[in-house]
Amino acid sequence: MSRRWLITGCSGGLGRVLAEAVLERGDQVLATARDPRSLADLVDRYPQTCRATALDVTKEGAAAAAVALCEQEFGGLDVLVNNAGHGMLGAIEEGTPEEYRPLFETNVFGVIETTRAALPALRKSGGGRIVMMSSGAGIAGIAGDGYYNATKFAVEGLSEALAQEVAPFGISTTIVEPGPFRTEFLGRSMRVAAVEMPEYAGTAGLRRRYRADHDGQQAGDPQKAIDVILRALDAEQPPLHLPLGDRAYTLARTKFTAFLESMDEWEPLAARTAFGDT
Repeated sequence: MSRRWLITGCSGGLGRVLAEAVLERGDQVLATARDPRSLADLVDRYPQTCRATALDVTKEGAAAAAVALCEQEFGGLDVLVNNAGHGMLGAIEEGTPEEYRPLFETNVFGVIETTRAALPALRKSGGGRIVMMSSGAGIAGIAGDGYYNATKFAVEGLSEALAQEVAPFGISTTIVEPGPFRTEFLGRSMRVAAVEMPEYAGTAGLRRRYRADHDGQQAGDPQKAIDVILRALDAEQPPLHLPLGDRAYTLARTKFTAFLESMDEWEPLAARTAFGDT
């Protein structure tokens, strides 16, 4: 059966590749971007199954309007992909409210409002899918990525709770956690703190240099990432967490190993905190 998709952030990156792959296999897609002119070629290539509309996830009512359009054009919604977002580099001390608050508006509050708007339609469809595009940065914190880490950690916690809430409706939730893939993420999708403090040259400053050296050189193939995502969504029981690429799996295993080692060391003392424990 073909599915009806609403995908945010389709102007480039994984969102664009996903929209093309889904359309190629015959599904219906409402592709969205802040500037829908960037999606005109998709509509031209797939006039029967693709619609495009403007969607700024930070604007009140914009997500609800997109969901309504999807229902009007396709008769319902089966898959929501929360892909819109951007990054930010800089030490915590370097960032300013003018720089990090818009990051949270898009990456966190935009995801919340889009999901809330889509849930009534997804409940109607039965067996719906929600895809939360997180990041390896949602698995482990890295110096210089702190603000971006914070937004993706928020998406992870939100999604884990959401998965439990919507499972009784037959809706699955999958948190996709890509490592480095060759998209525009390190380029136009990355904001950098204007202040650069020499005190952080050896920590957060390394991420600034990583961006300069690796933009357009990332090892990950976006098409292969999308192939894995589609295979996961086609599964009878899609995974809750879906790291993508070697880097994401290394981050996860390194973090969880250290976490468990620390728990084992401190549990004899730290777990005995109830009244009456000695």
